[in-house]
Amino acid sequence: MASELLTSPKNPWIRKLRQLHRSKGRQEQGAFLVEGSHLIEEALRVGWPLQALCYTPEWAERHPQLLASLPKDLRRQAVSLEVMAALSTTESPEGVVAVAVSQPIPSPPLSGVRLGLVVETLQDPGNLGALIRAVAAAGADGLWLSADSVDPENPKVLRASAGQWFRCPPRVLPDLASWIQACRRHGIQVLAATLSPSATCYWDQDLTCPTLFLLGNEGSGLREATIQQANAQVRIPMAEGVDSLNVAMAGGLLLYEALRQRRSQGGTA
Repeated sequence: MASELLTSPKNPWIRKLRQLHRSKGRQEQGAFLVEGSHLIEEALRVGWPLQALCYTPEWAERHPQLLASLPKDLRRQAVSLEVMAALSTTESPEGVVAVAVSQPIPSPPLSGVRLGLVVETLQDPGNLGALIRAVAAAGADGLWLSADSVDPENPKVLRASAGQWFRCPPRVLPDLASWIQACRRHGIQVLAATLSPSATCYWDQDLTCPTLFLLGNEGSGLREATIQQANAQVRIPMAEGVDSLNVAMAGGLLLYEALRQRRSQGGTA
């Protein structure tokens, strides 16, 4: 049975959901917003728990199968275009927003980590979403973030991940330095991506062993203390006069070079 149309953005429940636009609200409520049919389908595909779904009647007419596939106990709430505009963080909302439950993302055992990215102080949600896509596409074991990075449940991160967030949700590290040392003790090669001319060109580095790449902030790169935690430094060569590369592009290059080396030797990632 269709729910009664909710038309006021000032409705207490809607106002509470709008608090999920901010990191503080997401932390307090233990929930985050999932906007758009594709992201909701991906969440359902992996069984991510949802609390509620808000949708416009126009969206329901276009997506009857998706609406019917939702868990029976999920709250379904029809809302007006005005309410949807208040809930959405996009300028042109599709007409559907789900409320997803935040849950801990356990890391795989370090003994099973073969390839991954670790990012320090990442600030741009679009870059994080693109890194998630790169990690998922490469079949890597994970993406780890320092605690002072952008909130991984930011709606912009989920959109930029093109749905891959639910397959490869980022893990937040309370203590980056301690975790790097634990990885090294487990025989994982930790490589800091830097611009140093003395760093090894990334395609000359042996990447056939278990490897994690350290990537830094978009503007200032890795902290020197973090670089010192690594086994070695690698660089991506660039043409004269070019002094930076998008962090997501860099992550993708590093991951795929590791895959290339491993497959050329007849191994797997």
